[in-house]
Amino acid sequence: MLVLTRKRGESIIVGDNVEIKVLELHGSQVKLGVQAPHDIPVHRKEIYIAIQRENRAAASTSPPAPEDISKLFRPPQQENN
Repeated sequence: MLVLTRKRGESIIVGDNVEIKVLELHGSQVKLGVQAPHDIPVHRKEIYIAIQRENRAAASTSPPAPEDISKLFRPPQQENN
């Protein structure tokens, strides 16, 4: 892990196109700005973990059987009186 010390207004660069800048300091909180290309997703870690968990859950479910899907498209049966 690389550990850096930065002051307000200072930045670090990740790769060639991601900049992380210290915007504000409030006690034990630091407000960071992240500038990255639109094709690079940027998430808070807890959100990233939740997305990964949901993706794994979705990938582990079985698709419905074709006969179950076809029931959705059948016209309702009419009762004879």
